[in-house]
Order: sequence, then structure tokens, then C-alpha cells
Amino acid sequence: MTVAGGSYGVVRGGRDFMTAMALVCCLFLLPGCAAMDGVFSFLGVGGGSSKADSPDSMAMMAIDDFNRGEYSDALKLFDDIKERFPFSPHSMLAELKSADCNYYLKKYPEAIALYQGFEGNHPTNEAIPYVLFQIGMSYYMQIDTIDRDPGAATDAIAAFEKQMKAFPDSPYRAEADGRRMAALNFLANHEFYVAMFYIRTNELEQAEPRLRYVLDTYPFTTIAKDAERLLADIKAGNPPKRTWKDWIPDLALPDWRTFSTMSPGGVSVPAE
Repeated sequence: MTVAGGSYGVVRGGRDFMTAMALVCCLFLLPGCAAMDGVFSFLGVGGGSSKADSPDSMAMMAIDDFNRGEYSDALKLFDDIKERFPFSPHSMLAELKSADCNYYLKKYPEAIALYQGFEGNHPTNEAIPYVLFQIGMSYYMQIDTIDRDPGAATDAIAAFEKQMKAFPDSPYRAEADGRRMAALNFLANHEFYVAMFYIRTNELEQAEPRLRYVLDTYPFTTIAKDAERLLADIKAGNPPKRTWKDWIPDLALPDWRTFSTMSPGGVSVPAE
């Protein structure tokens, strides 16, 4: 049995060898190297990497997905480029667009980290004005209603101010300033809302400092006149009682487009 099995293996091996030799002869008759590469690739021998797997084609597919709003698919490709081709010319693009994908997926903390990473890695890149603006926007989009934590508004203001100071002539300045002013109004409304809470609970000694803070810190905001009037009423011994609801400001973030002019001191003021 052993001899028979060995004999069969020799015969079978001889046939495989002849088949392989015939295939090789056919390959030399194929026109051009591309055909040979394709066949060798099919056989799992030699050949180059697939064009669909190159950083060029991956970047094109990722941008196509991004432009169609398929941000999750685009993000996977951009992350793949960064991991597999870190020294490719497309790696920098992938860094930036990964941040954009996270932003449009409303993953704002992740977007902020990626934008800040890009700023740290490429501080002189021409995209930095946009990157700084997007950091501000990522904070801005996390602003909730005035009865919630105002921390995102504070961070957005700081980010927009950094962008405007670093790039005063950038095309993002007008919007950055409008959104900064909207966030300032949000903070003023938050302080005013807290003051109204103290008035409703008849804690006027707590309400007065809040109203003074609004006037001292946010004198150009839309709520400042209401704060001044309310503070005067409290000092006159006439705080709002039954009509206190009329003093509650809008809980939502104001529309940044309403803040379009600049004061001489560089501070935005509401448009008339």
C-alpha cells in the first residue's frame, strides 16, 4: 500500500508539474506585464497591490462618501489611511477630514480632540484658520438651554476669540464673531435666569449681585436693559411678583445672525 500510494503521488505530482509548465508557457504569450500581474495575483504569486487598496483610491472613495453625507463610511476610510499609510501625502488630509466626519456625526468631543491634534501637528498649515473655527463650532453645537450647564458656551467664546485674534482677516471672522456674541448673550441670559429664580423664591439679596454681574460683564447683550430695569425695581422695593414670568428670557441660544455689527472696541453689539 505504501508503494502504491507513493507511486500515485509521483504520477499526480508529475501531472501537476506539467500543468503548471503549460500555464507558464501561456503566460509568456499574454501581451504586456499588466496581464501577467493579473494572473500572478490570481494565483497568489507575486504581483502588486490592488489599486483599490492604494491611499490615492482610498482617499478618493472617502471624499466621495463624505460629499454624499456618508460620514461613517468616510471616517472608516480616513482612519484606515492614517493607520496604514501614515507617511502618505493623503495622511494629513485624512487627519483633517476625520475631524470633520466626527463633527458632522455630532461626536463633538472627538472632533475637538482631532482638530486640536491637527493644530498641534501642523501649526503652520493653511487650514488652521478653519480648524480653529471648527473647534469653536464643536463647543458651540454643545450649548444647551440657559437652565443647564453653560460651560460649552464659555469654551466656544474662548475658541472663537482665539481664532479671531490669530486670524483677524480670515473668511470665518464674521461668523465666528456672530456666534461668539450669541454665546455671550446666552451666558448673560443664564445669569439673568438664575437671578429670576432667586426673585421667585424671594431671595432678593441673592438676585441683586447676579443682575449687577450681568450689567458689569455683559453690558452689550440684549438682556442688559432688562437686568438694569429689574435691578432698579428691586432697589425701589418693587420686585416682580405675579408678572415675574414676563421677565424669563428665551431659554434657547439666540440666532448668531442677529449680531452683525462691531463696536469700536472690537466687541460685537446687536444689530438695530
